[in-house]
Amino acid sequence: MNRVWFIAWAIVIWQVAVWAFAPEPSVAPQSFTPVGDRDFDEHEKYTADARESLRKGTLAALDRAWSERCSEARTRFISGLNAYYRERQNQSERYPETYGPAGADYIARQWVTQDDQRIERLTQEAYAAGYLKPSDFDGMAAKMIASVVQAERVTGRGCAA
Repeated sequence: MNRVWFIAWAIVIWQVAVWAFAPEPSVAPQSFTPVGDRDFDEHEKYTADARESLRKGTLAALDRAWSERCSEARTRFISGLNAYYRERQNQSERYPETYGPAGADYIARQWVTQDDQRIERLTQEAYAAGYLKPSDFDGMAAKMIASVVQAERVTGRGCAA
């Protein structure tokens, strides 16, 4: 019986030693799909159209009268912004994962049009006036909105007034 315990103990010690002193597995460098290949261009054509459509819908929501940002119309206002900021945050995270640094640079340039800057400014104004807060939005959109309004201070009471 002592020999069986000795053999079991030796096997356990051997396994621990192998695990503790084994070399780190080498991590293969991640290969990225190049930005600008034919498949990317084909896909991006539709994605660019979707971005433009989101911008138009978001500007329409932000151009509504201030009084339409409360009660039942509030749902349309929030959902108009939610779709835009969710997609923007999603693309900002996914393009670098898929296309590497070139994808990060590419998508950052796609989200700085004049319409995007206007959307950010109007979002900041709505936040400062008290008509929205990041917790009104789902996870991805809330993350992006929080970064857009981080330097703003709420000075109005919005729908509470």
